[in-house]
Amino acid sequence: MSPQSDRIRIVNGFDENAYTYYPILIVGAGESGIALGSRLREEGIDQFRIFERQAGIGGTWWINRYPGVACDVPAAFYSFSFSPNLKWTSLHPGGAEIYQYFNDTCEKYQFVDKIQLNTDVSELRWLEDEQLWEATLTHLVPGTGDLSKQDRNQRMAEKGRDSVYLRQEIVRARIVCCCAGGLVEPNPWPSSIPGRDTFEGPIFHSARWEHKVDFKDKNVIVIGTGCSAAQFVPRLTQEPYNAESVTQIMRSPPWVVPRAEHPGGKDKYEKYSPKVFSMVPGLAKLFRIMCFATGEYHWFTIFDPNSWNHITRGQLESRMIARMKGIVPEKYHEILTPDYSIGCKRRIFDAQWLPSLNDPKIELTTKPITKVSSNSVTIGPGRVYPDPANTDSKVPTNEETIPADVIVLGNGFEATAWLHPLKIRGKGGVYMQDVWDERGGPQAYLGLAVDGFPNLFIVFGPNTATGHSSVILASENMVEYNMKLIKKIIQGDATTIEVKKEAEMAWTKIVQDRLKLTVFNAGCQNWYQNDGWNSTAYPYSQIDFTFRCMFPKWSDWEVQYTRKGLLKRQARQALKSSLTALPGNCALFEGHLDIDTLGGAGFASQLQSAALSTGVEDAAWDLSIYNGIELDVGPGDRKIYTFIFKDELLEDKRDDGRDKAGINWEADFSLSTDNGVTTQEGIQGKKIWIPWEALKATFRGKEKSNARKFDPAEIRRIGIMMRSYFGTQRGDFRLELRSISARTCPSTSAEVSRTQ
Repeated sequence: MSPQSDRIRIVNGFDENAYTYYPILIVGAGESGIALGSRLREEGIDQFRIFERQAGIGGTWWINRYPGVACDVPAAFYSFSFSPNLKWTSLHPGGAEIYQYFNDTCEKYQFVDKIQLNTDVSELRWLEDEQLWEATLTHLVPGTGDLSKQDRNQRMAEKGRDSVYLRQEIVRARIVCCCAGGLVEPNPWPSSIPGRDTFEGPIFHSARWEHKVDFKDKNVIVIGTGCSAAQFVPRLTQEPYNAESVTQIMRSPPWVVPRAEHPGGKDKYEKYSPKVFSMVPGLAKLFRIMCFATGEYHWFTIFDPNSWNHITRGQLESRMIARMKGIVPEKYHEILTPDYSIGCKRRIFDAQWLPSLNDPKIELTTKPITKVSSNSVTIGPGRVYPDPANTDSKVPTNEETIPADVIVLGNGFEATAWLHPLKIRGKGGVYMQDVWDERGGPQAYLGLAVDGFPNLFIVFGPNTATGHSSVILASENMVEYNMKLIKKIIQGDATTIEVKKEAEMAWTKIVQDRLKLTVFNAGCQNWYQNDGWNSTAYPYSQIDFTFRCMFPKWSDWEVQYTRKGLLKRQARQALKSSLTALPGNCALFEGHLDIDTLGGAGFASQLQSAALSTGVEDAAWDLSIYNGIELDVGPGDRKIYTFIFKDELLEDKRDDGRDKAGINWEADFSLSTDNGVTTQEGIQGKKIWIPWEALKATFRGKEKSNARKFDPAEIRRIGIMMRSYFGTQRGDFRLELRSISARTCPSTSAEVSRTQ
């Protein structure tokens, strides 16, 4: 069905079982839902509806209204690439300005009328016979959707169900896109702290800020030292709040890094940047790219499990400890020195929190709250950090009772309860949560789909968050992937699309195995993990995620094509076959490599190669190698795998028998594989496809002196070399070519060259 024929409509309107049908139903009007709505409108698709539980759009930026709420990522990067804002008033604008940006985006793409507020999608059920999703909508009393789940339940207990819920409605949809955010449902009161019911003053979470509470001359207790608390604590003793005292309870210290500085200084940036970005074409985009590049640099120097970032992390940690000690009073030095690697928890990008600890009205402590009374709290005896067993620590552990008039919870969100409280039943009536429980924890293929749940796509699902980049970029990437899936169905090419079980489980294993090697698993308690299962963080860079979303691996998807879709697919395959007549792969040669340098210091390598003739002068090929190399790694072994390419015109030897300078182009065997492995380790048993264009770009950067520009048509010899420093490498391999334009396999003659 085309977008024009598949429209929102009432089905069986005269019957009691009538329902509204939506081609696309979107859950959530936060930044992900807004991004998806915008892209749908850009593609000319307007038959969709967005349902939002809260009373306004914007997700976390609608609900978080605490003092000082602001973006800690530069706004040029915390915005949609397709809808840039050239007139941000600050590098880190406040929450109200970010909310307005999202609202303006909805108006720009003209889908404000597609958003239905105060409506909770409480359950989704797959109807196998109809190939549709049935959604249960709960219409809420306006504003009650802004309450936390706990507060809604309390309201119903006190005032009845009608004080929260108005009615339920059943609708159906061909496609459901879940864009529910992760930082929405606040964590409840800590169960380990007794006496909550005895406290006479207000208690609330920072994500549900009570603006009617008067802080003037009040004693405030803040539980938590996360990013939100770092923004609102410094303001509570200042105008217009004027609290008498603020006691902040910390479980463990965060890593605090300086927030990005305004280019040219804060005053000049805020005065001139809107004009300059508007007047100079491309400047805003360049600035955004610079922000992105900085984040990716942090990935490779802090988060990526490479062989050298423990050095760069250590250097950064030393600088941040020195910075902290230069700002805060000496009594806080010990408790603000983390005992885990930077990046394990989310870093605090700070401009005011550390300086505010010099305010005599603000007190930071790691003594736990042991009792809450009507107008006071008791902290201690003991401490949470440093370890109480550390007898050398000077951090106090004595019991102390302090006055309390207001308690603010800054203890985070239920970040690992994905899609909660939405209930989703897929094929066979199986609940998604049960699938996750059975498999170890929340998971989804690239964070966007789970097998057994056809036509259900997620934006910003499990394992898509980063600790170094913008959530907006990650959401945009998933929206682009969603669009590729949605368009196949909406344009009538497919009825259902579902990720294959083996693909979903294989991806999850890759993710979880890789995360165990990253800094997220470096010995801290963070909100990324729950019982050892990290369902939050993405284990690679955003460059990696961007390319995975740009180029879907369709073999991982089960697509039920319509007749129209099959005809289009067959036509494309026929066209492709006519252009690439070679039906399969050409085996060049097989061989065995065996290197041993454990007996002494030095370098050893072995090369096996084949001369080849393509038979077509302008042939272009893709190279692959399947190896079963086993490594017995000795100290200092570098494990370098190299492809060697030579062209026939430069095969002359020098008088001493060695190749003339500039005849070889070499590429370390550390390029991307079909399963995303990009390190020099971990390639055993993997098939590696390397397109000529990638090789061409690589060689241009590694040409030796006097070498000519690389031309794939000139290649006459190709092979694999292994090199080793203090190690043993051995194994069988098979070298293949895959044709791009040639119609025949090349003829080959193999020979072995060996050096020790």
